[in-house]
Amino acid sequence: MSSQHFIPPLNYGMIEEDLYRSGQPNELNFPFLEKLGLKTVVWLASEEPNQRFLDFIDDQEIQFHNLGNVGGMSSVSAWDPITEEVVLEALEHILNPHNYPMIVMCNLGRHRTGTIVGCLRKLQKWNLTSIFEEYRRYAGPKVRVLNEQFIELFDTDLVRVPMNRPKWL
Repeated sequence: MSSQHFIPPLNYGMIEEDLYRSGQPNELNFPFLEKLGLKTVVWLASEEPNQRFLDFIDDQEIQFHNLGNVGGMSSVSAWDPITEEVVLEALEHILNPHNYPMIVMCNLGRHRTGTIVGCLRKLQKWNLTSIFEEYRRYAGPKVRVLNEQFIELFDTDLVRVPMNRPKWL
């Protein structure tokens, strides 16, 4: 008798019901992701995801939104801070409940994903202390002060909140 193990990807977490975050998964994580019944992946890393993951997305008929080099900036480095344009586009996908269940991810699920989640939390009217505590929990010792500054200065008035927004907003 064989038993299947369900192993979440690196830095996996639930943001809200049917909305998740993580780093790039590998083959060991695919059974876990399959159980989530994902409809949408928002990819934030400047690097392309690995081919096995792209094949998994295709096999599962999951919508894939690659925001890693929005604006055609192929020279984007993993060290470059995320842009306001990317944050607004990611939030547009996140705020559309038709995209759920959804996962937001970058290579390690730390900085770009953490910045998006931080801006979402600001839109949810969380206080900055709580936002930064969550960001730091996933970033570990590799906190980027520029990302925290971006979150603090992010103007939530720029976000188009749809009429059929998620119930948690």
